[in-house]
Amino acid sequence: MPRTMTGLDRVLRDGLRLPGRGRAGLLCNGTTVSGTWQPSADAVAGLPGVDLRRLFSPQHGFAAEKQDNMIPSADGVHRHLDLPIISLYGERLAPAVEDLAGLDAIVIDLQDVGTRVYTFLISALHMIRVALQNGIPVYLLDRPNPISGHREGPILEERLRSFVGLVDVPLRHGLTAGEYCRYGAWRLGLITEDEARGSGEPGAVPGSGPDAGGLHIIPMEGWRRSLFYDKTGLPWTMPSPNLPTLETALVYPGQVILEGTNLSEGRGTTRPFELCGAPYVDPPLLLGTLAADGFVDLQAPGIAAGQAGSPLAGVLLREVAFEPTFNKHAGVLVRGMQIHILDRRVMRPIALTTALLDAVRRSHPEFRWRQPPYEYEHERPAVDLICGTAAFREAIDAGAPAEEIVASWDGQLAAFDARIAPLLIYRD
Repeated sequence: MPRTMTGLDRVLRDGLRLPGRGRAGLLCNGTTVSGTWQPSADAVAGLPGVDLRRLFSPQHGFAAEKQDNMIPSADGVHRHLDLPIISLYGERLAPAVEDLAGLDAIVIDLQDVGTRVYTFLISALHMIRVALQNGIPVYLLDRPNPISGHREGPILEERLRSFVGLVDVPLRHGLTAGEYCRYGAWRLGLITEDEARGSGEPGAVPGSGPDAGGLHIIPMEGWRRSLFYDKTGLPWTMPSPNLPTLETALVYPGQVILEGTNLSEGRGTTRPFELCGAPYVDPPLLLGTLAADGFVDLQAPGIAAGQAGSPLAGVLLREVAFEPTFNKHAGVLVRGMQIHILDRRVMRPIALTTALLDAVRRSHPEFRWRQPPYEYEHERPAVDLICGTAAFREAIDAGAPAEEIVASWDGQLAAFDARIAPLLIYRD
């Protein structure tokens, strides 16, 4: 049995009491499974007292089959449960009131990857908003943050809210799905701060009886903030096509920023986000620039290890060439780097990407920021939406040192730490 029990595992053991006749809608995808590999939809459909009527799916489709961003998913029907699947990524990004008609409760079970721009929990917040505004309680089955409770990066500014950022959390937010959603529901005015503090505690009994209302978090058992996913004992499934491994998830909080540039973030390869580059990149020049900055030691031609205490601590960069099958530079030879994680405890993915971008910007005049559209936004720069601030792009353009950019987040992170502390469910 896994050392960590997810919210889904807990309700499979203890049951789930829903109000009314137990008619439920479930927001999940086909990759979300129990500790014994049972898919969420099948598991919830089999719970005593739960009458599962409808499924809702986030970005990439219910089967997590869509490879790229801004590829809509159509509505469908579950293959063997014969239940309607309503897509929340395409014609609609949030459920309509009529999509929830006849339901007594909404259940949410989604595996987040610990990064603000990953849209699954954005869909969860939209679902929570529509459900609570229409008097339908929500039961969120909590899951681990796979990259631990560490936080890093800039905080989202309100003026840059979008489908890749709704609430003021860091880019690497360090929260579980339940913590994120109850914080987000509070910041969006859907629940009070007192309700947010009381909507989930370790050991809480799942549900709250036939008169339940509001947002209910079904906490995990056995999860600590220091745990990475491979220490939970839980099975890993790809939550979406370009997050195939835990290593991918570990570099993703930084490397997703490359989506806002003309650098390939490795989509269209077998190592997305771990590979990066562009046809114009000169790897020896890039490594030489990073070495001159004092960030890496050149160990051999094309190989550099991050120096302790630098933005590249804990990783090794290795020169590679690749040819993406889709997305940027598809079918073209790309030169760049593969990121190899040496010590995930000290690796800071957003600091790493900041240093890489700064070095590319100074050494390669062909570097450009990506122009809209991005994630259904047609005016604001993609990198600003990803970072949640224009300050990152402006600092890179102004030639600010990478370490100075990273240090500029310290005050924001301290303020966020104080704000989130009373709402945390899990502690070490």
